[in-house]
Amino acid sequence: MSLHDDAVLVLKEYEDQQELRQTYLEHLQAHPDGMWKACEAGHITASALVIDPARGRVLLTLHRKLRMWLQMGGHCEPGDPTLAAAALREATEESGIAGLSLLPGGPVRLDRHHTPCAWHLDVQYAALAPAGSLEAISDESLDLRWFPYEEVAGVADDSVVRLAEATRARL
Repeated sequence: MSLHDDAVLVLKEYEDQQELRQTYLEHLQAHPDGMWKACEAGHITASALVIDPARGRVLLTLHRKLRMWLQMGGHCEPGDPTLAAAALREATEESGIAGLSLLPGGPVRLDRHHTPCAWHLDVQYAALAPAGSLEAISDESLDLRWFPYEEVAGVADDSVVRLAEATRARL
């Protein structure tokens, strides 16, 4: 199964945000290259909010280009077998944390936003950090920081706040 086919399947199984979900599916139907950064009409991206439920906190990255506190994530790559694998790869690369695992149940949210490269049709997951894990800043980050759940709204935009709330509701 191709990554494109996996994304269609994941989105068909996702039961929330019906209108936005349909937008994603229509995009993939109209754009066979809609998974890739080269698709100028926009592309599917994969992200994951790294959480530490035992300590009531989330790990955010201060994005180097956007200069905003965000969850880990980005463009899909040809070697990604699934959308979930892309989200986990991005979370691992950007957090430096080995042994992350995705929260069961598929994507937590969808979020469509414009970036300097194109529209991102982001499929958002949550990743559980192992106990005692240590983060390490990647080249894509200016900083990495753990924030208590109640502080996320003070540092991040509405998209990240909604993702954190949806993740906590699923726990």
